[in-house]
Amino acid sequence: MAVRKIVIFPAEILEQECETVTLFDKKLSKLLDDMYETMIEFDGVGLAAPQINIKKQIAIVDIDDEHGTMELINPVVLETSGEQTGPEGCLSFPGVYGEVTRPNYVKVRAQNRKGQTFEIEAEEFLARAILHEIDHLHGVLFTTKVLKYMEEADLEELNQE
Repeated sequence: MAVRKIVIFPAEILEQECETVTLFDKKLSKLLDDMYETMIEFDGVGLAAPQINIKKQIAIVDIDDEHGTMELINPVVLETSGEQTGPEGCLSFPGVYGEVTRPNYVKVRAQNRKGQTFEIEAEEFLARAILHEIDHLHGVLFTTKVLKYMEEADLEELNQE
């Protein structure tokens, strides 16, 4: 496994539609393993392939809860409901944080590293993280959804509440 270099905005790939994954092989498994290592190394809760300069519909999410690491290949949002507003950051925007409104619930269909289709339902922070990563696969950046920007000190205050 290897830690990959994070692509920083304004890299063009971050605003491009990603390609569907059609080949489920050892190379894909290695890429997913590398993405996990990279996400952990940079203290993220999710990582999308374009963030490591790969234009494919691949994302991983791990908010350190009972769901563990989720590998989402070719994910499709089937359903959303509710609303939540909270802070977000992004590894491709170091030091940038903002308040973003997203659905509170999401249902997603995706494939795993073997190409098998599955569905997942998520709420609250997990839903936020999944939707943030899926946005990346369509060239949508969280900065386009920010209601107001926040300083790192604002985030620390929120974490202490």
